[in-house]
Amino acid sequence: MRQKQNRKKRRRRPLYLALALSLGLTAGCSRWQPDGGSGAQAQQDGGAGSGYADGGGKGTGGVADGVAGGGNGAADGGNSAADGGGNGAGSGGNSAADGGNGAGSGAADGGGNSAGSGAANGGENGTGGGANGAAGGGNGTGTGAAGSGNGNGTGGKSAASSDGQSPCAEIIHRDQEAQSGGGDVKLPSAYDYRKTGRAPQIGNQGSLGTCWAFASLKALESSLLPGKSLELSVDHMTLHNSFSMSQDAGGEYTMSMAYLLAWQGPVLESEDPYGDGYSPDGLKPCLHVQDIQILPAKDYEAIKQAVYRYGGVQSSLYTSMRNYQSESVYYNRTTNSYCYIGDEKPNHDSVIIGWDDNYSKDNFNMGLEGDGAFICTNSWGEDFGDQGYFYVSYYDTNIGVHNIVYTGVEPSDNYDHNYQSDLCGWVGQIGYGRDSAWFANAYTAGKGENLEAAGFYATDQNTDYELYVARHLGEKADQTFGQRVKVAEGRLRYAGFYTIPLDQKIVLDDGEKFAIIVKITTPGTVHPVAIEYDAGDGMAEIDLSDGEGYLSFDGDKWEHVEETQKCNVCLKAYTSNR
Repeated sequence: MRQKQNRKKRRRRPLYLALALSLGLTAGCSRWQPDGGSGAQAQQDGGAGSGYADGGGKGTGGVADGVAGGGNGAADGGNSAADGGGNGAGSGGNSAADGGNGAGSGAADGGGNSAGSGAANGGENGTGGGANGAAGGGNGTGTGAAGSGNGNGTGGKSAASSDGQSPCAEIIHRDQEAQSGGGDVKLPSAYDYRKTGRAPQIGNQGSLGTCWAFASLKALESSLLPGKSLELSVDHMTLHNSFSMSQDAGGEYTMSMAYLLAWQGPVLESEDPYGDGYSPDGLKPCLHVQDIQILPAKDYEAIKQAVYRYGGVQSSLYTSMRNYQSESVYYNRTTNSYCYIGDEKPNHDSVIIGWDDNYSKDNFNMGLEGDGAFICTNSWGEDFGDQGYFYVSYYDTNIGVHNIVYTGVEPSDNYDHNYQSDLCGWVGQIGYGRDSAWFANAYTAGKGENLEAAGFYATDQNTDYELYVARHLGEKADQTFGQRVKVAEGRLRYAGFYTIPLDQKIVLDDGEKFAIIVKITTPGTVHPVAIEYDAGDGMAEIDLSDGEGYLSFDGDKWEHVEETQKCNVCLKAYTSNR
């Protein structure tokens, strides 16, 4: 597998996997918290979609029966014995299994859903979805194996895809300060998009489980206002993504992120109207989403800063309501105010478009500790609430726990090609039991292209990165990674996906094989690298044949993870035509 030189002795570095699933949903949305545990704890919550099932709002436990690591590690979807912590699995070599809460290094560490080295389980909140084992370092096999990546062109092709001119190509909004976290402003005690021309048009999902897509696109639309008003197609997002799920099956925002970051969309509503069950092929995105931030749970200051500076924040709720006619003890129709306090997990998405710190607690149906509420959009039409808007108390259990905001939206001619292989995006994480790792994807350039940027996920807050490019690679690409040149470095304040422009563009030779290489350090996690993998549940369309991905403990010895771990590294390269 991977090796480290220690004088004349050679030793293996264990590769730990944190796998995460969130599919198998029913009617609304699923959510995950981008904040893995501490120490050796490997959290599904640090990967993607942690399984807050939608419809009834209750998470389903991970169901994994496989044996990992050639018999060395056990996988479990329930609560198995652990050497230190809640729902962990015992020690077991270099393997891990399950769509639950990943694998840790060494002893499991506090906080409930942890795992011993080389194994993982479904955990409390996981929607494991039947990942039947995973193998680390090639020691074992199982359906739903995981690891790290490989990559090539958009749409699973060996060459990158390109997009034509869009009807809204003049749009651009990208805030480099947002990446590093600068530029915070003093906020007012109340702020409302409806008073500033930034409120998106209210949508109506009808009887379909598409709240997740409405919330994602309404948040995106709001990020363009007041300068540009667009209505984006929910049908296209829900029918033209890389997940094998119907519009009735629900979804969650990592699916939105994957669709947008792969440049599969968005397209205009006028090109693909909602609710007809049909979505035409061949539509081009009208803009390119390049940066998406995932804000810390219950960090109301961060949420308000994002709303004020960038756009609406997609967040989630638990509700037993299904449409504008529904009744709920948690909803006050007179004041259009909602608050749920309890143990139910989120099952519905909305968009935060403002706040009022002085909104009276007396407007809610229960006694609360204090005043204050977020102003949110819903996707039940203008007959709900105040013409589609409502207030959610700061004391609601779920509001502000899972939050995304679009901080980088650019015209569709910003780059011509998106080299990638992770069309399903961030599904899980991988690492070596510490907060840093190296990862890379190798690609073959087309004709007449300049390399201009790379994109990858930060899996938690305060991630430091070093970005390198290696050129003119041989048949075994990793043997020339040592000739890499640093082209960018920095720190990313929040979790999310970020596009990093190179210090200067690189003129690629026609047909040249090159690699994007990243050293990443994410404090508080032991699996810092985002990966895409096939969980074996038939819900995600994963292609492992379209690229060449690598992982390394030290940037010297590399593992070709397409072969050894059966998954893709989430790492993209962007080029423009000369």
